Amino acid sequence: MPDTLQTAESLKTDLYIDGEWRPGRGDRFDVLNPADESVLASVASATEDDAMDALDAAEDAFAGWAARTPRERSEVLRKAWELMMAQQEDIARLITLENGKPRADAMGEAAYAAEFFRWFAEEAVRNEGMLSRGPSTGARIVVHHKPAGIAVLVTPWNFPAAMGTRKIAPALAAGCPVVIKPASETPLTMLALMPILEEAGVPKGLVNVLPSRQSGKIVDRMLHDPRVRVISFTGSTSTGVKLLHSAADNVLKPAMELGGNAPLIVFDDADLDEAVKGTMLAKMRNLGEACTAANRIYVHESVAGAFTDKLADAMGKLKIGDGLDPSVDVGPMVNADTRDKVAAFVEDAVSKGARLRLGGKAQDGKGFYYPPTILTDVPENAECVHDEIFGPVAALQTFSDTDDVVRRANDTQYGLVAYVFTKDLKKGMQVSERLDYGMVGLNRGLVSDPAAPFGGTKQSGLGREGAHEGMHEFMETQYISTDW
Repeated sequence: MPDTLQTAESLKTDLYIDGEWRPGRGDRFDVLNPADESVLASVASATEDDAMDALDAAEDAFAGWAARTPRERSEVLRKAWELMMAQQEDIARLITLENGKPRADAMGEAAYAAEFFRWFAEEAVRNEGMLSRGPSTGARIVVHHKPAGIAVLVTPWNFPAAMGTRKIAPALAAGCPVVIKPASETPLTMLALMPILEEAGVPKGLVNVLPSRQSGKIVDRMLHDPRVRVISFTGSTSTGVKLLHSAADNVLKPAMELGGNAPLIVFDDADLDEAVKGTMLAKMRNLGEACTAANRIYVHESVAGAFTDKLADAMGKLKIGDGLDPSVDVGPMVNADTRDKVAAFVEDAVSKGARLRLGGKAQDGKGFYYPPTILTDVPENAECVHDEIFGPVAALQTFSDTDDVVRRANDTQYGLVAYVFTKDLKKGMQVSERLDYGMVGLNRGLVSDPAAPFGGTKQSGLGREGAHEGMHEFMETQYISTDW
């Protein structure tokens, strides 16, 4: 693979169905480099008929893979991890080319994406059941977990590798075949992973990739096919709601990781250097283009000035440019719409009374760049307080009372992740338990971990990815009643 990633002409850009590269039946579409707006590649666009071919291939592959022993499946996943890590540099380069994130972030994503194969290689052999005896009936109760069936995976553009492997790995560990619909902005990385899976020993038809400009149509068609049993989606809450409506018609098993509006709380007793370090991770990782990004930053009024000075110093030192340059810290947004939405959030906040401490103006010229930006005194009616910024903008507010900041932090329809910084562990744990979020980073700006159950409450999703729970999203529990 190292040679195949050096030029756009050598990239695999067709559909990947039944272990073969196919041109597809739809018109091709261009994938842009967000750093300079040049065309990286022309990619095949799947149609509904192509989707049916992918389901046929997945159906044919299902029984054989499900019948393999857990150890056999585990060894294939382990090999996939080894191959991805051996080619980490090249995978990272492709992530940067189509997504824009700087090299350090892309290298981190490539390693994170690979780790899901290693983690679920270990989980594949730990599909534990239960044997007990009914207290009143005396019958033996045998409980085990079976692969659910074909899974449709729909992934976003912000993590072109990791959002796919976080779903593929547990599905394969569970014994399920998959059909993946990657985001149209960033389909190249997922396509480039297919030769790795082939070399690792994944059978033909078990993993199929369908880039498409007809995303809604082909996904809806697949969700209405009785062979599909799981829909796993990462993306916006609005799209997730639509998919849940479609999934309801066939009563599919949903795994949904949706939007976020993460609060980050800095108490007066926090180590400010550590809080700034954590904020930089929670806010600037992946340019803020992450559902886990800190969106509302609440700082105790007694330390707000010092914290803001330190944060402005750290953000002001970041270098903007093409992410292929290893010295660059901040690459471009993924596309013009994302950049313009970020700019609109800043303009709205300033018009309502927020103060611009740093940045705040998109640069001229080619590329979808927006500078690291700090807003202070952000009012509650600013749009960025209630919606995901999805960019490198830190929106700061102050607080003086713990009960008040917890109330404000919970005052959202989302509940994915929150962050808390305090030297008082007891207070930190108490506040964390009061926060209505699926995940909390306590004195940490990074919560994502393949070994941890990733997911949220309220309109941030259903189910969990990673940990032991991630594999169970692709399994059905069967109970057998018997006697002997």
